[in-house]
Amino acid sequence: MATSPPAYTTEYLHRALAHFFGYNEFRHSQLSIIQNVLAGEDVLVIMPTGGGKSICYQLPAVLLPGVAIVVSPLIALMKDQVDALRANGIRAAYLNSSQTQEEQQEVVRAARSGELKLLYIAPERIPANNAAFFTFLRQVNPSLFAVDEAHCISSWGHDFRPEYLKLAILKKEMPGVPMIALTASADKVTQKDIAERLTLQDPKLFLSSFNRPNIHYHILPKKNTMGHIIEYIRRHRDDSGIIYALSRASTEEIAKKLRDHGINAAHYHAGMDAASRSTIQEAFQRDEIRVIVATIAFGMGIDKSNVRFVIHHDVSKNIEGYYQETGRAGRDGLRSDAILYYTVGDIVKLRKFAINEEDPQQAAISKRKLQLMQDYCEHEGCRRQYLMQYFGEAFPAYCGSCDYCLTSLEEKDATEDAQMLLSAVVRTGERYGAYYLADVLRGSASEKMNQAHKELKTYGIGKHLKKDEWLWMAKQLTGGGYLQKSDDAFGILRITDNGWKILRGEAQLKLVIRKEVQEQQADNEPTYEPRLLPQLKAIRHQMAQKENVPDYAIVADSSLTELATYLPLSFADIKNISGFGDYKAGKYGAAFLQAIQEYVSKNHAESRMHFKKAKPVRKEKAEKPAISNTMAATLELFNEGMTVEEIAVRRNLSPVTIENHLAAFVGTGELDIHKMVSPGKLTAILDTIKATGQATASKPIKDILGDAVTYGDIKMALEYYKSMNR
Repeated sequence: MATSPPAYTTEYLHRALAHFFGYNEFRHSQLSIIQNVLAGEDVLVIMPTGGGKSICYQLPAVLLPGVAIVVSPLIALMKDQVDALRANGIRAAYLNSSQTQEEQQEVVRAARSGELKLLYIAPERIPANNAAFFTFLRQVNPSLFAVDEAHCISSWGHDFRPEYLKLAILKKEMPGVPMIALTASADKVTQKDIAERLTLQDPKLFLSSFNRPNIHYHILPKKNTMGHIIEYIRRHRDDSGIIYALSRASTEEIAKKLRDHGINAAHYHAGMDAASRSTIQEAFQRDEIRVIVATIAFGMGIDKSNVRFVIHHDVSKNIEGYYQETGRAGRDGLRSDAILYYTVGDIVKLRKFAINEEDPQQAAISKRKLQLMQDYCEHEGCRRQYLMQYFGEAFPAYCGSCDYCLTSLEEKDATEDAQMLLSAVVRTGERYGAYYLADVLRGSASEKMNQAHKELKTYGIGKHLKKDEWLWMAKQLTGGGYLQKSDDAFGILRITDNGWKILRGEAQLKLVIRKEVQEQQADNEPTYEPRLLPQLKAIRHQMAQKENVPDYAIVADSSLTELATYLPLSFADIKNISGFGDYKAGKYGAAFLQAIQEYVSKNHAESRMHFKKAKPVRKEKAEKPAISNTMAATLELFNEGMTVEEIAVRRNLSPVTIENHLAAFVGTGELDIHKMVSPGKLTAILDTIKATGQATASKPIKDILGDAVTYGDIKMALEYYKSMNR
């Protein structure tokens, strides 16, 4: 990019996005957020998981002078982010307890010497009062502070962490450095709390849509749950997924059952030692383990783009947590499932935990949030609409991709069944909840059944309906105002005046009945070449193993799907594929292109790139490099027989600056390339330029050729190549 401070125009930022990250367009409010950060403003960003929060601080970090300091809560998440940035050719590092003293010292040295653009640190490393730490910060010249998972600073949030409270010291000590706070979910109270506790200065709030259209939401009754889960995973055997459970013991038990049925699964919870957790997470990131069964300890540590399903074996404690957990799926934008198995028994267990919290105010918040979670699970309507409305966002009553909207509905006269249930309520003295009443109607032989109730006329008259159907009927009658439910844990049902009218036959009741779920259509799936995609995944896997990073750190599944859909046949084409910035196209493009070209030739296929919208392209200057007097002085000394190192000493300049001077003369033709680079090296570099289509950046070529060439050799060869192609 430009060496002098640029005007951050919209056009410039679009070109920067395409160059560094390989994306065509900004998503949600990314562009406005980035413009505010570049202008030095404090910003609070509420953006859904997978919505692109990282770009909001990563792109400004690349463009601004200095080092961006990113506060991130989990070690694994830091590593993933740094791996992804390095795969894009961006200089980044992290400081955390997983490193040796020597490794940490090397990161500190790199930050001080200006070699980094982003430095990730844990909140625990921010001291409440430590002069040495802030001396270090001032030495590295922070371009911005980014606080990820910012809801952790608020006691109103769903994952409060005391160590986050110390972060206010950043703005106190360095008020001129802009801060961007980011989270996937926060209601208005939590938003206000975040801004106050971080002491943000007149922050700009960006609240993006919470809708994740590629995630399909399903809530199923908790019956033969393991059987359903095993069947689902077998149908999706090549996909990665997460199963959430409430207890540590449950994660171990579920994972074992999956393995017993031949499914590659492992458990993960906070009770395991750090080394075991790290090993399992690493294996999951690399697709060596397909399914992780976890407690919410696994929540924020995942930045894996190709998770295709998230299953809740147990109910979440609140909707914010549920929303974030389901948001681990489909970060690459492809179709993914969020499945929750529901029973009111889980709610009863969680309510006991909430009641036992030491802080009465926190207990009240937890109970209220749990009730709203129960309401969501029992909601007779579009799941997506409920979630959107919970976060204050309007949404239509039909989404077409949740279990309710994919269900066939029909109106039915339910008066007779309603009278049976209402009669059971009255005859048992209005002292019981729906579960017990359903047992009465179905004639349960349970020892818990009151003997007197077995003598009632209503005992056993409802065997024509399943228990779940009677529970559903109770919900409908309660929602319609025919029954009233107590607010305590027992959920006792009492009949209302309108209920008496139904019971006496003075009114009829018609209900909308849900039929079996229809087969889900996959008409929104990309049309890709199914035989080519596995080949591309295999190539990516080889690259990832060689670089010791997860597969998706090379390129995401969505990028491979685009390759297999549009069939690019040149480097110019591949740079128009989402996720392929200039660096990645140069470093990885050749291997993918070769496979696509062979596939197209063998199968008599044609490229479909004419359907793909072109990315904004960096404008290359066609004119020759401008030659200054100081450059001319360097050339004169070189022609006198001095080496690069000798000229650098004589002129008190760095050898890199001297090489830049001489490379400019190679570009003008005033200096013979063969005086600078041996024929063998020149041939190797020129062949690599042609093979990768990379004629602007040195690093991809260096990555391929390694120690066989220097950066100086590459600079000279690039200028020679450009001069020959002007």
